[in-house]
Amino acid sequence: MKIVTRANAIKNLKKYIGKNLRKLALQHGVTTFETGKQNKGWKGLILERLAGLETNVSKAPNGLSYELKSVSFHYVKDELVPKETMAITMINPEELNKHSFFESHCWNKLKSIVFCAVMWHGQNAEKAELLKVASLDFAEDDELIKEIMGDYDFIREKLIKHGFESLTGKDGKWIQARTKGTGGINPRTGKRRPITRAFYARTSLVNKIFETAS
Repeated sequence: MKIVTRANAIKNLKKYIGKNLRKLALQHGVTTFETGKQNKGWKGLILERLAGLETNVSKAPNGLSYELKSVSFHYVKDELVPKETMAITMINPEELNKHSFFESHCWNKLKSIVFCAVMWHGQNAEKAELLKVASLDFAEDDELIKEIMGDYDFIREKLIKHGFESLTGKDGKWIQARTKGTGGINPRTGKRRPITRAFYARTSLVNKIFETAS
């Protein structure tokens, strides 16, 4: 079985910068919204194909695995900026309580992500160009990583002192811990849905990663 490393995946994806992902998806047989209902995961599927991850290809094992994430960008006052925050990983309260930043699932996920900036032309648009491919290639003692660690430590301390329910999206300069999912009452069961939270990269962090990418 052929193995595609993270470096290979980035190299492969960079060949498609400027190309229309929707057109490429159709060429590769990936459904976007031809059925009348949008396939929410279509960008992820086509990015995997373009990265070289066909069905008979494996990601590199032993801690060298990675995840492709598409991030929508749009123009605000003639400046290209991220349209939204980006989910990093779900928060497990027990793990967050136990693990320091560099032992955490959050750090492992962040350093393994291959970020793909995609142009947003509106819902169900005919175009979605791949703008840039980047990864978080910073040393552990880099100032940005120290500040992200500071956010994590603050959120962790808050969890330890005040509990899981105290976590809010207002905390953190670069990353935040906020509610994920619909929450509220399930209309079918009448029971309250469990509250789940996830770490998100703020748009400022997403922007920073793409700014520093070569």
